[in-house]
Amino acid sequence: MAASQYTVSDVMTQTAVAIGREASYKEIVELMQQWKVSALPVLEGEGRVVGVVSEADLLPKEEYRRGGPRVPEEMTEASKAAAVLAEELMSSPAVTVHPDSTIAEAARVMAHRGVKRLPVVNDIGMLEGVVSRSDLLKVFLRPDEEIEEEVRLAVLADPALPSGMDCAVQDGVVTLRGGPQDRALAPLIAGAVRAVEGVVDVRVEREGPAGTAT
Repeated sequence: MAASQYTVSDVMTQTAVAIGREASYKEIVELMQQWKVSALPVLEGEGRVVGVVSEADLLPKEEYRRGGPRVPEEMTEASKAAAVLAEELMSSPAVTVHPDSTIAEAARVMAHRGVKRLPVVNDIGMLEGVVSRSDLLKVFLRPDEEIEEEVRLAVLADPALPSGMDCAVQDGVVTLRGGPQDRALAPLIAGAVRAVEGVVDVRVEREGPAGTAT
């Protein structure tokens, strides 16, 4: 019961806007406004990612404009208030992801590190694209018919499962019909179906003794 998994390379933006270490504060703000992005990778050399400048890195300029930090924990952010170049503003090392990482892996990194966009880099750290939260949500745009076909071929066709199982998909919600009488199998099957990209939820209908759904 192995469903295919989309990778970051399937959904990332390949033409990514980036900046060099010497990019100015104003240039960075202008690029963010122009490209409607919340963060920019910082590159050096032939395109190696060395950091990221985000909106959060830029805000101390306004936050501490009229005064210094109130508590020691604010020192790092307050020091960025005087920064004028990308190399002074950037968070480094950059939080990145590889193109062959699964969408689930990228989502976990974003959630754990509290970022909205991730530079996508190859094995030597060269920029290949950028993936955002909205990119990761693209899998939920898959047509119901496409999801249904994959559930049937990748999950329900498994010879280890009870025969007679079928499914229907509406708005990404998969309803399994003729579920196994062995209730211990139901969570395993539902988990395999949930692994299909684009599935919003899974419901299992079992046939009761009189042929009624339970």
